[in-house]
Amino acid sequence: MAIDFAVTGREDNARAGEIKTNRGVIETPSFMPVGTQATVKAMTPEELEGMGVQILLGNAYHLYLRPGTEVIGQAGGLHRFMHWPRPILTDSGGFQVFSLSAKRDVAEEGVTFRSHHDGSTHFYSPEKAVEVQNILGSDIMMPFDHVIGYPATEEETLEAMERTIRWAERSRNHHRNTDKQALFAIVQGGTFIHLREKCCRELAKMDFPGYALGGLSVGEPKEVMYQILDRSVPLLPADKPRYLMGVGSADALLEGVMRGVDLFDCVLPTRIARNGRVMVAEGYLTLRNARYKRDMRPIEPGCTCYACRHYSRAYIRHLLKSNEILGLRLTSHHNLFFLKNFMAEIREAILEKRLAQFYEKFWARYRSAQQAGSDEE
Repeated sequence: MAIDFAVTGREDNARAGEIKTNRGVIETPSFMPVGTQATVKAMTPEELEGMGVQILLGNAYHLYLRPGTEVIGQAGGLHRFMHWPRPILTDSGGFQVFSLSAKRDVAEEGVTFRSHHDGSTHFYSPEKAVEVQNILGSDIMMPFDHVIGYPATEEETLEAMERTIRWAERSRNHHRNTDKQALFAIVQGGTFIHLREKCCRELAKMDFPGYALGGLSVGEPKEVMYQILDRSVPLLPADKPRYLMGVGSADALLEGVMRGVDLFDCVLPTRIARNGRVMVAEGYLTLRNARYKRDMRPIEPGCTCYACRHYSRAYIRHLLKSNEILGLRLTSHHNLFFLKNFMAEIREAILEKRLAQFYEKFWARYRSAQQAGSDEE
Protein backbone atom coordinates (compact mmCIF):
# COMPACT_ATOMS: atom_id res chain seq x y z
CA MET A 1 0.00 0.00 0.00
CA ALA A 2 1.15 3.54 -0.80
CA ILE A 3 -0.06 4.89 2.54
CA ASP A 4 -0.73 3.60 6.01
CA PHE A 5 -3.15 5.50 8.27
CA ALA A 6 -3.48 5.15 12.01
CA VAL A 7 -5.57 7.11 14.51
CA THR A 8 -3.41 8.09 17.48
CA GLY A 9 -5.90 10.08 19.54
CA ARG A 10 -9.61 10.90 19.75
CA GLU A 11 -11.95 13.31 21.40
CA ASP A 12 -15.58 12.74 20.48
CA ASN A 13 -15.65 12.75 16.65
CA ALA A 14 -12.33 14.58 16.29
CA ARG A 15 -9.19 12.54 15.81
CA ALA A 16 -5.44 12.88 15.56
CA GLY A 17 -3.58 10.50 13.32
CA GLU A 18 -0.62 9.72 11.10
CA ILE A 19 -0.54 9.05 7.37
CA LYS A 20 2.67 7.22 6.52
CA THR A 21 3.84 7.57 2.92
CA ASN A 22 6.98 6.63 1.02
CA ARG A 23 8.17 10.24 1.41
CA GLY A 24 7.39 10.88 5.03
CA VAL A 25 4.70 11.04 7.70
CA ILE A 26 1.78 13.47 7.66
CA GLU A 27 0.50 14.26 11.13
CA THR A 28 -3.23 14.88 11.08
CA PRO A 29 -5.34 16.92 11.25
CA SER A 30 -3.33 18.80 8.65
CA PHE A 31 -3.74 21.74 6.29
CA MET A 32 -2.11 21.38 2.86
CA PRO A 33 -0.80 24.57 1.22
CA VAL A 34 -1.86 24.75 -2.41
CA GLY A 35 0.85 24.68 -5.08
CA THR A 36 -1.44 24.69 -8.12
CA GLN A 37 1.30 25.44 -10.66
CA ALA A 38 3.99 23.34 -8.90
CA THR A 39 4.69 26.22 -6.53
CA VAL A 40 3.07 27.71 -3.46
CA LYS A 41 2.81 31.34 -4.52
CA ALA A 42 5.62 33.56 -3.17
CA MET A 43 7.19 30.74 -1.15
CA THR A 44 10.26 28.55 -1.62
CA PRO A 45 10.19 24.85 -0.71
CA GLU A 46 12.85 25.48 1.93
CA GLU A 47 10.65 28.10 3.60
CA LEU A 48 7.73 25.69 3.67
CA GLU A 49 9.88 22.92 5.12
CA GLY A 50 11.24 25.36 7.67
CA MET A 51 7.77 26.08 9.04
CA GLY A 52 7.01 22.36 9.27
CA VAL A 53 4.76 21.80 6.25
CA GLN A 54 4.52 18.06 5.64
CA ILE A 55 2.47 17.87 2.43
CA LEU A 56 1.63 20.12 -0.52
CA LEU A 57 -1.19 20.03 -3.06
CA GLY A 58 -0.70 20.28 -6.83
CA ASN A 59 -3.25 20.34 -9.64
CA ALA A 60 -3.10 17.82 -12.46
CA TYR A 61 -5.30 19.90 -14.79
CA HIS A 62 -3.05 22.95 -14.66
CA LEU A 63 0.17 20.94 -14.90
CA TYR A 64 -1.20 18.85 -17.76
CA LEU A 65 -1.85 22.02 -19.75
CA ARG A 66 1.34 23.83 -18.71
CA PRO A 67 4.17 22.86 -18.77
CA GLY A 68 2.77 19.45 -19.76
CA THR A 69 3.33 15.96 -18.43
CA GLU A 70 6.13 15.30 -20.93
CA VAL A 71 8.25 18.05 -19.38
CA ILE A 72 7.54 16.96 -15.81
CA GLY A 73 8.15 13.33 -16.72
CA GLN A 74 11.49 14.27 -18.24
CA ALA A 75 12.40 16.01 -14.98
CA GLY A 76 11.77 12.78 -13.07
CA GLY A 77 8.35 13.62 -11.68
CA LEU A 78 6.72 16.50 -9.86
CA HIS A 79 8.81 16.21 -6.68
CA ARG A 80 12.07 16.70 -8.57
CA PHE A 81 10.59 19.27 -10.93
CA MET A 82 9.55 21.57 -8.06
CA HIS A 83 12.30 20.59 -5.59
CA TRP A 84 9.94 19.27 -2.91
CA PRO A 85 11.02 16.02 -1.16
CA ARG A 86 7.97 15.48 1.01
CA PRO A 87 4.53 14.11 0.11
CA ILE A 88 2.35 15.70 -2.58
CA LEU A 89 -1.37 15.27 -3.16
CA THR A 90 -2.61 16.07 -6.66
CA ASP A 91 -6.18 17.01 -7.46
CA SER A 92 -7.34 15.53 -10.77
CA GLY A 93 -8.63 18.86 -12.03
CA GLY A 94 -12.31 18.01 -12.13
CA PHE A 95 -13.21 21.36 -10.59
CA GLN A 96 -11.04 23.24 -13.10
CA VAL A 97 -12.35 21.35 -16.13
CA PHE A 98 -15.89 22.31 -15.18
CA SER A 99 -15.17 25.86 -14.00
CA LEU A 100 -12.32 27.26 -16.11
CA SER A 101 -12.82 25.72 -19.52
CA ALA A 102 -14.12 28.14 -22.13
CA LYS A 103 -16.25 25.38 -23.61
CA ARG A 104 -16.85 21.78 -22.58
CA ASP A 105 -18.89 18.80 -23.75
CA VAL A 106 -19.67 16.21 -21.07
CA ALA A 107 -20.20 12.57 -22.01
CA GLU A 108 -20.04 9.33 -20.08
CA GLU A 109 -16.62 8.60 -21.55
CA GLY A 110 -15.17 11.93 -20.39
CA VAL A 111 -15.09 15.64 -21.08
CA THR A 112 -13.91 17.47 -24.19
CA PHE A 113 -12.88 20.99 -23.27
CA ARG A 114 -10.93 23.99 -24.46
CA SER A 115 -7.91 25.23 -22.55
CA HIS A 116 -8.40 28.50 -20.70
CA HIS A 117 -4.85 29.39 -21.78
CA ASP A 118 -5.00 29.19 -25.56
CA GLY A 119 -8.33 27.65 -26.55
CA SER A 120 -6.77 24.35 -27.64
CA THR A 121 -9.05 21.31 -27.46
CA HIS A 122 -8.41 18.46 -25.02
CA PHE A 123 -10.16 15.29 -23.90
CA TYR A 124 -10.05 14.32 -20.23
CA SER A 125 -11.41 11.07 -18.82
CA PRO A 126 -11.06 9.17 -15.55
CA GLU A 127 -8.37 7.04 -17.18
CA LYS A 128 -6.55 10.09 -18.53
CA ALA A 129 -6.55 11.74 -15.09
CA VAL A 130 -4.97 8.61 -13.60
CA GLU A 131 -2.32 8.48 -16.33
CA VAL A 132 -1.45 12.15 -15.89
CA GLN A 133 -1.03 11.73 -12.14
CA ASN A 134 0.99 8.54 -12.60
CA ILE A 135 3.49 10.62 -14.56
CA LEU A 136 3.44 13.41 -11.97
CA GLY A 137 4.24 10.79 -9.33
CA SER A 138 2.19 12.30 -6.50
CA ASP A 139 1.86 10.30 -3.29
CA ILE A 140 -1.90 10.78 -3.10
CA MET A 141 -4.00 11.26 -6.22
CA MET A 142 -7.63 12.14 -6.80
CA PRO A 143 -10.00 10.66 -9.39
CA PHE A 144 -11.70 12.71 -12.09
CA ASP A 145 -15.14 13.67 -10.77
CA HIS A 146 -18.16 15.52 -12.17
CA VAL A 147 -18.30 18.83 -10.31
CA ILE A 148 -21.34 21.08 -10.54
CA GLY A 149 -21.84 24.64 -9.40
CA TYR A 150 -23.95 26.06 -6.60
CA PRO A 151 -26.87 26.25 -6.65
CA ALA A 152 -27.93 23.30 -8.79
CA THR A 153 -31.14 21.32 -9.19
CA GLU A 154 -31.56 17.91 -7.60
CA GLU A 155 -31.76 16.34 -11.06
CA GLU A 156 -28.45 17.91 -12.14
CA THR A 157 -26.83 16.96 -8.86
CA LEU A 158 -28.03 13.36 -9.05
CA GLU A 159 -26.66 12.94 -12.56
CA ALA A 160 -23.26 14.36 -11.57
CA MET A 161 -23.11 12.32 -8.38
CA GLU A 162 -23.89 9.03 -10.10
CA ARG A 163 -21.36 9.78 -12.84
CA THR A 164 -18.77 10.55 -10.16
CA ILE A 165 -19.35 7.08 -8.67
CA ARG A 166 -18.95 5.39 -12.05
CA TRP A 167 -15.85 7.43 -12.83
CA ALA A 168 -14.37 6.55 -9.43
CA GLU A 169 -14.68 2.85 -10.23
CA ARG A 170 -13.11 3.34 -13.66
CA SER A 171 -10.26 5.27 -12.04
CA ARG A 172 -9.65 2.53 -9.49
CA ASN A 173 -9.64 -0.14 -12.19
CA HIS A 174 -7.16 1.83 -14.31
CA HIS A 175 -4.76 2.65 -11.48
CA ARG A 176 -1.77 0.30 -11.40
CA ASN A 177 0.87 2.07 -9.30
CA THR A 178 -0.90 1.23 -6.05
CA ASP A 179 2.27 0.58 -4.03
CA LYS A 180 3.53 4.14 -4.54
CA GLN A 181 0.40 6.24 -5.16
CA ALA A 182 -2.79 6.13 -3.11
CA LEU A 183 -5.97 6.90 -5.07
CA PHE A 184 -8.66 8.52 -2.93
CA ALA A 185 -12.36 8.74 -3.80
CA ILE A 186 -14.37 11.97 -3.93
CA VAL A 187 -17.87 12.27 -2.52
CA GLN A 188 -20.25 14.52 -4.49
CA GLY A 189 -23.93 15.28 -4.07
CA GLY A 190 -24.16 19.04 -3.79
CA THR A 191 -26.27 20.30 -0.89
CA PHE A 192 -28.68 17.36 -1.07
CA ILE A 193 -27.91 15.33 2.01
CA HIS A 194 -29.59 12.14 0.79
CA LEU A 195 -27.44 12.23 -2.35
CA ARG A 196 -24.33 12.76 -0.24
CA GLU A 197 -25.27 9.79 1.90
CA LYS A 198 -25.82 7.58 -1.13
CA CYS A 199 -22.48 8.60 -2.63
CA CYS A 200 -20.67 7.88 0.65
CA ARG A 201 -22.18 4.41 0.88
CA GLU A 202 -21.43 3.48 -2.72
CA LEU A 203 -17.83 4.71 -2.61
CA ALA A 204 -17.19 3.08 0.77
CA LYS A 205 -17.99 -0.29 -0.80
CA MET A 206 -15.07 0.18 -3.22
CA ASP A 207 -12.51 0.31 -0.37
CA PHE A 208 -10.37 3.25 -1.47
CA PRO A 209 -7.29 4.14 0.65
CA GLY A 210 -8.90 7.49 1.56
CA TYR A 211 -12.00 9.58 0.99
CA ALA A 212 -12.53 13.23 0.10
CA LEU A 213 -15.61 15.43 0.31
CA GLY A 214 -15.75 17.62 -2.79
CA GLY A 215 -18.13 20.22 -4.13
CA LEU A 216 -18.32 22.13 -0.83
CA SER A 217 -17.20 25.63 0.11
CA VAL A 218 -18.39 26.76 -3.33
CA GLY A 219 -20.88 29.38 -2.19
CA GLU A 220 -23.24 27.50 0.11
CA PRO A 221 -23.66 28.83 3.68
CA LYS A 222 -21.17 27.35 6.11
CA GLU A 223 -23.96 25.96 8.25
CA VAL A 224 -25.17 23.96 5.27
CA MET A 225 -21.67 22.57 4.76
CA TYR A 226 -21.49 21.60 8.43
CA GLN A 227 -24.84 19.82 8.20
CA ILE A 228 -23.55 17.85 5.21
CA LEU A 229 -20.41 16.91 7.14
CA ASP A 230 -22.50 15.81 10.12
CA ARG A 231 -24.35 13.32 7.94
CA SER A 232 -21.59 12.32 5.52
CA VAL A 233 -18.41 11.85 7.55
CA PRO A 234 -19.80 9.08 9.80
CA LEU A 235 -20.59 7.05 6.66
CA LEU A 236 -16.96 7.04 5.53
CA PRO A 237 -14.63 4.24 6.70
CA ALA A 238 -13.23 5.07 10.13
CA ASP A 239 -9.87 3.51 9.32
CA LYS A 240 -9.22 5.72 6.26
CA PRO A 241 -8.16 9.40 6.00
CA ARG A 242 -10.96 11.90 5.38
CA TYR A 243 -10.23 14.99 3.32
CA LEU A 244 -12.41 18.12 3.01
CA MET A 245 -11.49 19.87 -0.24
CA GLY A 246 -11.21 23.64 -0.62
CA VAL A 247 -11.58 24.76 3.00
CA GLY A 248 -9.02 27.03 4.66
CA SER A 249 -10.50 29.51 7.13
CA ALA A 250 -9.68 28.84 10.78
CA ASP A 251 -13.32 28.55 11.84
CA ALA A 252 -14.15 26.05 9.07
CA LEU A 253 -10.99 24.03 9.75
CA LEU A 254 -11.89 23.68 13.41
CA GLU A 255 -15.49 22.77 12.63
CA GLY A 256 -14.29 20.19 10.11
CA VAL A 257 -11.96 18.59 12.65
CA MET A 258 -14.76 18.48 15.20
CA ARG A 259 -16.71 16.36 12.72
CA GLY A 260 -13.87 13.91 12.05
CA VAL A 261 -12.03 15.39 9.04
CA ASP A 262 -8.26 14.80 8.80
CA LEU A 263 -7.01 16.75 5.75
CA PHE A 264 -7.82 20.17 4.29
CA ASP A 265 -6.56 22.42 1.50
CA CYS A 266 -7.37 25.89 0.19
CA VAL A 267 -5.84 28.80 -1.73
CA LEU A 268 -7.27 31.20 0.87
CA PRO A 269 -4.14 31.93 2.96
CA THR A 270 -1.97 32.92 0.00
CA ARG A 271 -4.76 34.56 -2.00
CA ILE A 272 -5.78 36.97 0.73
CA ALA A 273 -2.11 37.56 1.59
CA ARG A 274 -1.57 39.09 -1.84
CA ASN A 275 -4.23 41.65 -0.95
CA GLY A 276 -2.58 42.46 2.36
CA ARG A 277 -5.02 40.49 4.50
CA VAL A 278 -3.53 38.39 7.28
CA MET A 279 -4.85 35.77 9.68
CA VAL A 280 -4.78 36.37 13.43
CA ALA A 281 -6.38 34.65 16.39
CA GLU A 282 -9.36 37.01 16.30
CA GLY A 283 -9.93 36.67 12.56
CA TYR A 284 -8.24 38.91 10.02
CA LEU A 285 -6.36 42.20 9.67
CA THR A 286 -6.10 44.21 6.45
CA LEU A 287 -2.62 45.70 6.63
CA ARG A 288 -3.21 48.11 3.74
CA ASN A 289 -5.52 50.12 5.99
CA ALA A 290 -4.35 53.53 7.21
CA ARG A 291 -4.66 52.56 10.87
CA TYR A 292 -1.49 50.46 10.55
CA LYS A 293 0.70 53.21 9.05
CA ARG A 294 2.48 53.83 12.37
CA ASP A 295 1.78 50.48 14.04
CA MET A 296 5.16 49.10 15.08
CA ARG A 297 3.79 45.85 16.47
CA PRO A 298 4.28 42.55 14.63
CA ILE A 299 1.32 41.17 12.65
CA GLU A 300 0.37 39.12 15.69
CA PRO A 301 2.20 39.62 19.00
CA GLY A 302 3.56 36.30 20.21
CA CYS A 303 3.69 34.73 16.73
CA THR A 304 7.08 33.18 15.98
CA CYS A 305 6.89 33.24 12.19
CA TYR A 306 9.69 34.96 10.24
CA ALA A 307 7.53 37.99 9.41
CA CYS A 308 6.43 38.58 13.00
CA ARG A 309 9.93 38.07 14.43
CA HIS A 310 11.52 40.70 12.19
CA TYR A 311 9.00 43.18 10.81
CA SER A 312 6.25 45.54 11.93
CA ARG A 313 2.75 46.07 10.61
CA ALA A 314 3.85 49.54 9.55
CA TYR A 315 6.76 48.23 7.49
CA ILE A 316 4.73 45.49 5.82
CA ARG A 317 1.99 48.02 5.04
CA HIS A 318 4.61 50.26 3.45
CA LEU A 319 5.80 47.36 1.27
CA LEU A 320 2.26 46.50 0.21
CA LYS A 321 1.35 50.09 -0.62
CA SER A 322 4.59 50.40 -2.60
CA ASN A 323 3.85 47.18 -4.53
CA GLU A 324 7.06 45.60 -3.26
CA ILE A 325 7.20 41.82 -3.68
CA LEU A 326 8.60 41.36 -0.17
CA GLY A 327 5.30 42.58 1.27
CA LEU A 328 3.22 39.78 -0.18
CA ARG A 329 5.95 37.26 0.61
CA LEU A 330 5.80 38.23 4.27
CA THR A 331 1.99 38.14 4.46
CA SER A 332 1.96 34.78 2.65
CA HIS A 333 4.57 33.38 5.02
CA HIS A 334 2.61 34.53 8.05
CA ASN A 335 -0.72 33.12 6.87
CA LEU A 336 0.72 29.71 6.04
CA PHE A 337 2.60 29.61 9.35
CA PHE A 338 -0.56 30.64 11.17
CA LEU A 339 -2.58 27.75 9.72
CA LYS A 340 0.23 25.23 10.23
CA ASN A 341 0.50 26.30 13.87
CA PHE A 342 -3.28 26.38 14.29
CA MET A 343 -3.63 22.79 13.10
CA ALA A 344 -0.74 21.71 15.34
CA GLU A 345 -2.54 23.28 18.31
CA ILE A 346 -5.75 21.44 17.43
CA ARG A 347 -3.84 18.16 17.15
CA GLU A 348 -2.19 18.69 20.53
CA ALA A 349 -5.56 19.52 22.08
CA ILE A 350 -7.03 16.25 20.76
CA LEU A 351 -4.12 14.21 22.07
CA GLU A 352 -4.41 15.90 25.49
CA LYS A 353 -8.22 15.51 25.59
CA ARG A 354 -8.87 19.26 25.84
CA LEU A 355 -10.32 19.99 22.42
CA ALA A 356 -13.67 21.01 23.89
CA GLN A 357 -11.97 23.78 25.90
CA PHE A 358 -9.92 24.80 22.84
CA TYR A 359 -13.12 25.01 20.81
CA GLU A 360 -14.92 27.16 23.36
CA LYS A 361 -11.95 29.52 23.75
CA PHE A 362 -11.56 29.89 19.99
CA TRP A 363 -15.20 30.77 19.40
CA ALA A 364 -15.40 33.14 22.39
CA ARG A 365 -12.46 35.12 21.03
CA TYR A 366 -13.57 34.89 17.40
CA ARG A 367 -17.17 35.98 18.05
CA SER A 368 -16.04 38.80 20.31
CA ALA A 369 -13.82 40.16 17.54
CA GLN A 370 -16.62 39.91 14.99
CA GLN A 371 -19.01 41.78 17.28
CA ALA A 372 -16.41 44.49 17.85
CA GLY A 373 -16.41 45.15 14.13
CA SER A 374 -14.07 44.85 11.15
CA ASP A 375 -10.76 46.66 10.85
CA GLU A 376 -11.80 47.95 7.42
CA GLU A 377 -11.66 51.69 6.84
